[in-house]
Amino acid sequence: MQTGTGAATGLLLLDAKAAFGYEANSAIRHGLLGCGNRGTAVATSFSQNTSAQVVALADLFADQLEAGKAHFDQLNASLGRAPIDAKAMFRGPHAFEELANSPGVDLIQISTPPFFHVQHLEAAVAAGKHVYVEKPVGIDIRQAQQALEIAKRVRQNQSVDVGFQCRNAPPIAAIADRIKGHALGKMAVVAGYYYAPASKEHPGSKDPSRDEYRLRNWLWDRALSGDILVEQNIHIIDLCNWMLGSRPVKARATGGRNILLHFGDCWDNYQVDFTYPQDVHLSFSSTQFGDYGVFDAGLRLFGADGTASAPYAGPVEMKGTQAWAWEDSTQTAPGSGQFAANGAFLDNLKFADRDKERTFIDSIATGPAHNQIAAGVETAMSCMLGRMAGLTGREVTWEDLMAHGETYELGMSLDQFA
Repeated sequence: MQTGTGAATGLLLLDAKAAFGYEANSAIRHGLLGCGNRGTAVATSFSQNTSAQVVALADLFADQLEAGKAHFDQLNASLGRAPIDAKAMFRGPHAFEELANSPGVDLIQISTPPFFHVQHLEAAVAAGKHVYVEKPVGIDIRQAQQALEIAKRVRQNQSVDVGFQCRNAPPIAAIADRIKGHALGKMAVVAGYYYAPASKEHPGSKDPSRDEYRLRNWLWDRALSGDILVEQNIHIIDLCNWMLGSRPVKARATGGRNILLHFGDCWDNYQVDFTYPQDVHLSFSSTQFGDYGVFDAGLRLFGADGTASAPYAGPVEMKGTQAWAWEDSTQTAPGSGQFAANGAFLDNLKFADRDKERTFIDSIATGPAHNQIAAGVETAMSCMLGRMAGLTGREVTWEDLMAHGETYELGMSLDQFA
């Protein structure tokens, strides 16, 4: 208890351990919900780069769960840690609730298909767990509004992060600081792009039911994924919102499913004109088809005093009155990066996951706690704005989006997978 002035004002000062319950370097018990490609990659990075230790796994499917245990038992052994206890393995449609209620877990990483993110977030937050939830925070307006209500219930010493790791990539963070410091002068226009190969069929898709096939290949399904604009392209929209310090107010869009022939209803290309405050426009283009070695993603911003480039691979630099470059990026050719289906990119994003995870674990161990739900919702809704503009073929304002109350239904019962 603080004495003197602190006592007079009733101010209670606690050290970090007392407030947050962890020594700075003590292991944080990590439960992975969703043992797929991205989930496994992120949890592996947490294990290798932070004090978090994977102690529990949960998944709808037994084969995913078994593969996860084999991987993390081997990883834990290499790190001098114990294998995952069979009692900390949860399978089926209620696995997320069992994981949330597990007393041996401090942190839950949500890496399930996006349709389930908000439902799983609600259970984890209600159980008092720290949460790392992958983007998007909701695939429609109903879920986005539910997430905002969940955000109000996050406890003061409970940390919730959203997986926008690109913000933490050192080159991207450095140029963002300069852009937000008005190094480009009055902003005029932004160009954004995300050109990616087609997503692959899940290897566990041999002779499944239609519902299982949908779940295993959720990247192809709009209700499960949110479509490519909301699920994948969201990273670029998030960087634009962050650097401009605002969200779009309206959008026009075109696109379609022009190349893909496989099962599903996600578009394979979008072209979106987002309008931001002060009539700043983001011209955004994306593709997700083919497999001919083409991958490129990033932003180019133009202002009265200069231009800035922030690609996944290639020079991160500013030209104009405040010229600057991230030295390690200047020897890399634009568009030379390799696509990573698990999200573990190299080049300018090489340390993005690592630094994001370390910042999150620090917020748990020593504070202050994070609550990134509302910011995650705003970016998700920005992408929904573009999606609705494309699907309706008309200009859509933020108010239109909210009034429409866009919703998607799962169209199946998960109880069949019990």
